[in-house]
Amino acid sequence: MAGERWVPLPAELRYEVTDPYAVRLSIGAPLASSVDWVFARSLLARGIHRPAGIGDVVVIPRHRCDPRSVRILLRTRAGAALLAVSAYAVRDFLRRSDALVPPGTEHRLIDLDRLVRRLAPDGE
Repeated sequence: MAGERWVPLPAELRYEVTDPYAVRLSIGAPLASSVDWVFARSLLARGIHRPAGIGDVVVIPRHRCDPRSVRILLRTRAGAALLAVSAYAVRDFLRRSDALVPPGTEHRLIDLDRLVRRLAPDGE
C-alpha cells in the first residue's frame, strides 16, 4: 500500500492450557505495558494456509512482498494495525501448543461445573 509505514514491535504469542481454545498475542512488552489480543487458536492455524477471520482479527498467509510472513490484522473502532509475523515462528508456536493440547481435545480441559459456579450469583 502506498504510504504504508512499518514499525518494529516486540510481540509474543502465548498459549495456556487453562484457556485451551485461545491464543494470546501480546504486543509491546517488555518495552512498555503490553496490549493483549485474545483469539481462537484455530483461527491462527487456518490463517497460515488461507485468509481466516472476520471482525477484530484476520490472519492472512504469505504475502507477495514477504512470503515467509503471516499477516495479522487487528481492528478496533479507533483504527487498525497490520502485523507481519514470521511464518516459521507461527508454525513452531502451533506445533508446541498442539503438543500440549491436540486440536479437537480442548473440551476435555473445560470444567463446566466450575465455570457455572463462577457465573452463578453467590448462594445459588
